[in-house]
Amino acid sequence: MRCGVVSARDGQRARVYDAEGLVRRMFDRADEAGARTVELYGSQITLPVERRFASVESVQNYVDLVLSLNWVRAQWVRSSEVVTVRARAGAGAAHYEAEGAVLAVPLHTGGSAWALRELVILHEIAHHLGEPGADRAPHGPEFCSRYLELVDGVIGPEAALVLRTSLLGCGVRLS
Repeated sequence: MRCGVVSARDGQRARVYDAEGLVRRMFDRADEAGARTVELYGSQITLPVERRFASVESVQNYVDLVLSLNWVRAQWVRSSEVVTVRARAGAGAAHYEAEGAVLAVPLHTGGSAWALRELVILHEIAHHLGEPGADRAPHGPEFCSRYLELVDGVIGPEAALVLRTSLLGCGVRLS
């Protein structure tokens, strides 16, 4: 397992991305093999199905649905703020633009639509739900805990367990 180096500005960013990469590969292998059961620290876990998206419109619909969930509305004030999804030019990663509440996703990178998947979109929604103007690292402990709560409540506790163990294994701090 290769875990990222720490930068001064957003100290956990590389570690968070490394952990997410491990989790995405687990889900990809489960999809390819048609076997959803994996072993994690001696326990057998059945991975839930991760949703994939075909278009900006389908991502927009998903974001709207997640932000309208009763438990999300009760937990985070910013869930009532509309997020606009747009296509992102180039082969970069998906990202969230706080100004204007915009989630930008690359549609195709090297022939694949890697960013059009549930884990990536929940990551970006977790950015949106953070306190506006809070002086916190974008991938700090508060963000990571928010992200885990979303994964647990939307994809399922098994996915959250896999993500949590990967984050901790890469040295990510949680709040």
